[in-house]
Amino acid sequence: MNPAEIDLEEEKLEILRRYRSLLRVCHRSKTRADRARIRKAFELSAEAHKDMRRKSGEPYIYHPIAVAKIAAEEIGLDTTSIVCALLHDTVEDTEITLDDIQNLFGKKERTIIDGLTKISGVSNYESASDQAENFRKMLLTLSDDVRVILIKLADRLHNMRTLDHMAREKQLKIASETLFMYAPLAHRLGLYNIKTELEDLALKFKDPEIYEEIIGKLQKTQAVRTRFINAFTLPIRRSLDKAGLHYEIKSRTKSIYSIWNKIVKKGVPFEEIYDVFAIRIILDTQTDTEKSDCWRVYSIVTDFYQPSPERLRDWISIPKSSGYESLHTTVMSPTGKWVEVQIRSVRMDEMAEKGFAAHWKYKDSPESPESKLDKWLNQVRDVLENPEDNAIDFIDNFKLSLFSEEIYVFTPDGDLKTLPVGATALDFAFHIHSQIGSQCIGAKVNYKLVPLSHKLRSGDQVEILTSKKQHPKEDWLNIVVTASARHKIRDALREEKKLIAEEGKEMVKRRFNGLKVDFLSKNIDELVRHYGAINATNLYVRIAKGNVDLTRLKGFVVENGRIRFEKEEVSGKQTQEGTPESERKIITTQGKGEALYIGDEQQQVEYRLATCCNPIPGDEVFGFITVSEGIKIHRTSCPNAQELLSKYAYRVMKARWRNAETVQFEVGLKFSGTDDVGIVQNITNIISTDMNVNMRAISFEANHGIFQGKVVVLVHDTKHLSALTDKLKAVDGVLTVDRIESEFE
Repeated sequence: MNPAEIDLEEEKLEILRRYRSLLRVCHRSKTRADRARIRKAFELSAEAHKDMRRKSGEPYIYHPIAVAKIAAEEIGLDTTSIVCALLHDTVEDTEITLDDIQNLFGKKERTIIDGLTKISGVSNYESASDQAENFRKMLLTLSDDVRVILIKLADRLHNMRTLDHMAREKQLKIASETLFMYAPLAHRLGLYNIKTELEDLALKFKDPEIYEEIIGKLQKTQAVRTRFINAFTLPIRRSLDKAGLHYEIKSRTKSIYSIWNKIVKKGVPFEEIYDVFAIRIILDTQTDTEKSDCWRVYSIVTDFYQPSPERLRDWISIPKSSGYESLHTTVMSPTGKWVEVQIRSVRMDEMAEKGFAAHWKYKDSPESPESKLDKWLNQVRDVLENPEDNAIDFIDNFKLSLFSEEIYVFTPDGDLKTLPVGATALDFAFHIHSQIGSQCIGAKVNYKLVPLSHKLRSGDQVEILTSKKQHPKEDWLNIVVTASARHKIRDALREEKKLIAEEGKEMVKRRFNGLKVDFLSKNIDELVRHYGAINATNLYVRIAKGNVDLTRLKGFVVENGRIRFEKEEVSGKQTQEGTPESERKIITTQGKGEALYIGDEQQQVEYRLATCCNPIPGDEVFGFITVSEGIKIHRTSCPNAQELLSKYAYRVMKARWRNAETVQFEVGLKFSGTDDVGIVQNITNIISTDMNVNMRAISFEANHGIFQGKVVVLVHDTKHLSALTDKLKAVDGVLTVDRIESEFE
C-alpha cells in the first residue's frame, strides 16, 4: 500500500469500529471492571503496534483485535483471555516486556502471554527445528492453563483467514503446520467449527486447484441435494410432529477438506462419496429426558428407512473424550443412497458446534466439555512431564494423544477405560499403572490368552498378566501407540541404560588404572572418538554389553597420564539429523541442475527426485536437504510434505522448474474400465502412436468384466501428462485414469 494513499483519520475510525465490534461479543465480560481491563489492553496494544503494518498494508492492530474477537465470540473465552489475545504479540514484536505485562495486568496474564511468545534464536542444526521448539513451549503450558492453546488457535485461524498476502513458500509452511498440529488440537478440544475451517483454508492454500474443483462440484449439486433432503425428511417431520416433539432439522455438508481426504484415502471420485451431506435432527428437550428422546427419534427414522447395523455410533451413552455427544446412524434412502442421520439435543448441538463457547453455559453438567477436558489433560500430562525429549520426538508423542477415534474397553471389575483406536494390550497395561505395564507378560482378552501386541476392540474385557522378573524392552516401543505408554517405556529404558552405563564406566576406570591413564574427560573423549560412539554414555553401554572389549585395546600411546591413538579406527559412521548444512555431503543419482533452479539464489545444483511423489516439470515443488542423500525434490502435494514443511522448515529450499523440453521424467498411471475386446490395444495406440510417448512398463488385470491397468510413461511436464490422461479418458470403456503418487503403489 502506498503511504500517500493511507487515510490515517479513516483508519483510526475503523480501529474504533473494530474495537466496539469486539466489545459487543464479549458475553462473559459484563462488569465495569472487566470492560476497563479490556480497554486498557486495547490501548496498550494499539500504542505498541501503532507504527506496524501487516503484509496486506493494514494497521497491525487489526490482527490482535480480530484474534480477541475470535476468542470471545467463537470460543467463548473470558476477560483474561481477551486481554491476552489483544496483547499476544506485544512481547515478541514490541518493546513491552513480560514484567510490564505482570505489573499492568497480573501474573496469570504474564504466564499466558509468555506461552504465546515464540522462542527467539532456537533454530540451529544441532537440535530440532524452531517450529518444534515453539510447539513444545506452547504445549508445555497446556496442563497449567489451556487458554494459551485456545488463544493460539484463534491467532492461527485469523492468520489463515488472511494468508492471501503472504509469499507462496510462507503459505505452504503455515498451511502445513496448521494441518499437522493446530487442526488436530482444535478437534481434540471440541472446537469442531474452527477445526473444519482451519483444514479447509489449509487445503485452499496447499492445493488451490483441488479446493476450487470441490467447491464447484458442491455448488453444482446443491439444488439436487436440497430436493433430495426435502423429500427424505418429509415423512420424518410428519412423525415427529405427531409425537409432539420440538425439533429442528438441518443438513450438514461435509467439509471440503474431508471430501478431499476421502477422495485420496478411499480412492473414490466425488460422485461416489455417499456422505457428502448428513441430516441433523436437533431436539429441544429437557436434560433428564434427552437420551430417551434421542432414541425415540432413532426409532422413528428407522421405521421409514433401513439402517446399517455397522454404521450405528452411540456417543450419547459413552461420549467422546472431547465431550462430543450425538447419536449417528446411516440409513438407506428410497433412491438407493446411504444417508447419515445425526440425532442430538440442543445442549449436545451447542457443545458439538461451539466447544468451549458452550461449556460455561452448561458448566454444572457432569458431562460438560470442561470435565471432559480435565480427563483428557490427565491423559496427556505424562507427555508434558517429559520436556527433556528432543522437541520433534516430543511433538510426535503429543500428536499420539490427539487421536479422534477411540475404543472403550473394560477391566475385569467392569471399569470402563478409553483408549485410541489401534491400542494394544500393552497400552492398556500402562494405562492402568506404570508398574503393571513394566511387568506385563501378556493378557487375557475376553478370557482368551493374547500376546502384548494384541490390538484391542471396543467392548473387550482385559485382564493383564504380570511377572516381577519382567522389565520393559526396546521393541515394546513398536507395540504401543499411546504417548503415555511410550514415555513410560522410554523412562524405564533410560533408567536401565544408566545402570548399565555405570557398570561400563567402572570397567573403563579399571582399565585406565591398569594402563596408568588418568580418568579425565579428555581421555574419555579420545576413547569415544576411537570407537565412533555417539557420546560417553553410549560407549559405556557398549562396553558393559560386551560389544567393545577393552582388553584388546591397541594402537595407542600413554604420555603423562594422557592416552592418544596413533591410528583412527572409527567403527560405524554416526549420522545426526541436525548435521550443519555446510557439513552435509550431497550425493546424487538423478539430476545435475539441468531442469531445476534451487534455493533463494536460483542456483543449478545436484538433486534427487523423491520417489514418494515422483515430481515432474509443472508440479509445484520444494527442495529438502536430507542427511545422506543430498537435496531431494518433493511435490508440495506429496504425502510427506506436511510433516517436512511443519517440522523441518529450516531444511526446506525453494525449487523452480526450468523450461526443459528435452528432459523426460517417469510417471506412473493407473486406469480402470470395462473389459471390452481390443481395449488394451486402444490404450497402447493412444500412448505410443497418437501421443508419441515412450512406455517403460505396462500391466493389465481383468476380473469379472472389469479391468485395471498400470503404465509407466516418459513425459516432459504436467501439460504433456495432462494431454495424455485426457486422451486416455476419452477411450471407450475407460472409466478412470489417475496418476500414481509413488512408484511402489
